[in-house]
Amino acid sequence: MSINRPQLIDIIAKKGNISKVAASESLKLVLGSIGEALATGENVTLVGFGTFRIAELAARTGRNPQTGKALQIPAKKVVRFKARNELASKVKVK
Repeated sequence: MSINRPQLIDIIAKKGNISKVAASESLKLVLGSIGEALATGENVTLVGFGTFRIAELAARTGRNPQTGKALQIPAKKVVRFKARNELASKVKVK
């Protein structure tokens, strides 16, 4: 099961006892702020939830799966997330 954006907005609106418009705007602001911070190279730590950070992957040689021919994969930056204990303990198999 997964929750999409509209479902998350509904949950926020109900649990926060706010309108869907306010919940949508709040979610937009939070996600936008996280994205902006990551774009400037900052880590984002949400106490009790986890930390978002940028990791740099080095260039490497890969293989085309259809031909087996070697190809160069360029370096790139990716977003990493590490869950904190409070969040991790909620998703552990009991």
